[in-house]
Amino acid sequence: MKLLVEALVTAPIATVWRAYTNPEDITNWNFASDDWHCPSASVDLRVGGKFSSRMAARDGSVGFDFEGEYLNIEPNRLIEYRFGDRIAEVQFVEEAEGVLVSVTFDPEQDNPIDMQQSGWQSILDNFAAYVSKK
Repeated sequence: MKLLVEALVTAPIATVWRAYTNPEDITNWNFASDDWHCPSASVDLRVGGKFSSRMAARDGSVGFDFEGEYLNIEPNRLIEYRFGDRIAEVQFVEEAEGVLVSVTFDPEQDNPIDMQQSGWQSILDNFAAYVSKK
């Protein structure tokens, strides 16, 4: 079973793509709630390249690295990556109102599905809000 989250981003495709793949931008949107943040990110945007985002509670109580490897990249259209034994696919589709960003991902087994869905949706909503303000 795959999970899906989506957001419409009101910006040109080049702006959306850059904000999704640029480490400096990623640190501004890659967290699910205001009590978390993303203090660092790295991106080697090529097939076989690695990525990593540090996700941490603002109070320093907990944190983890979200990291993986790119499997497929089609600029301005698709990013597919592996993280652990799971796979995610990010699609960018230009529409009249902006860019529809869809993320399909394998859920993990430790947390409830609805919690995973809402967490990933919150991050994507933060992304859309961040890019729309640029």
